[in-house]
Amino acid sequence: MILRSHHYQKVKKNYLKFLKSQEVLSEPFRDKIGQLNDFYLPLSNKIFKKYTLNNKTKIFGLTGGQGSGKSTISQILKIVLKYGYNLNTVIFSIDDFYKTFKERKKMSLKVCPLFLTRGVPGTHDTKLLNICLRKLKKSKFTHHLIPKFDKSIDDRLPKKKWQKIIRKPDIVIFEGWCIGAFPQKKKDLLVPLNKLEKEKDKKKIWRNRVNNELSNKYRKIFNLIDEFIFLKVPSFEHVYRWRLLQEKKLRATSKGKKTMNDIQVKDFIMHYERLTKHMLKNFGTKADTIIQIDKKHRLKSIRFIK
Repeated sequence: MILRSHHYQKVKKNYLKFLKSQEVLSEPFRDKIGQLNDFYLPLSNKIFKKYTLNNKTKIFGLTGGQGSGKSTISQILKIVLKYGYNLNTVIFSIDDFYKTFKERKKMSLKVCPLFLTRGVPGTHDTKLLNICLRKLKKSKFTHHLIPKFDKSIDDRLPKKKWQKIIRKPDIVIFEGWCIGAFPQKKKDLLVPLNKLEKEKDKKKIWRNRVNNELSNKYRKIFNLIDEFIFLKVPSFEHVYRWRLLQEKKLRATSKGKKTMNDIQVKDFIMHYERLTKHMLKNFGTKADTIIQIDKKHRLKSIRFIK
């Protein structure tokens, strides 16, 4: 479907307005109109076509390493889908479903100390997430609350601050760094990948539990997703660099709140290394759309697989 001129102008106006609001804390976006025409419009058109197959709520899993641009891209797609295709889009992150600090503390004492740190499969409330995705897809929709997690306090916010969904969504963009991830082979878990695994997971309890979580609870959740969009970054080294940038932005916007310094970020990112590298190597076989991100953090190419 090619957008009519007045729809395109609406999309363009709101898209540029959003980018301007984001440039306050980051570098200017390059080739804005080119990116809109070459990436966001074709992808939105694909989403629209998927929806119109039966006009039922569709869930799109947007996955990619930390700092790859998932949140920004989600918001841009929401703008294009609203003003170009008149679709109601709901966005949320798997990060909002982290277990509370108390729950992770309990898990760290019972299973492995590494589960105190949020991030890997096993640190999310999979029961709550499963219920949420199923409710959003139900034909008889009333209203629903989606949790909110505050990373600066490392805990879930009270219910009064959760996202309220009062109208049935046409499109759900469910974003997160490990969405759609599948387990590794047992033999791939034997050798530690970094200093964290070597020193703090000597018995392989942590990485085996993460793998088992992917095989069971997370597989059931990811099976509810209609299509996967994969933001493929150049390497894990770039994930680290971009995660540092994210933290600098957080420091600028969260005055007085807890943030991490560069050394803490490096230690933190080690929790994500194994699964991120596994996805970079293997997720292309599962994704429906692959967007290549270049070394300068720009959208380089888009490929529709299915």
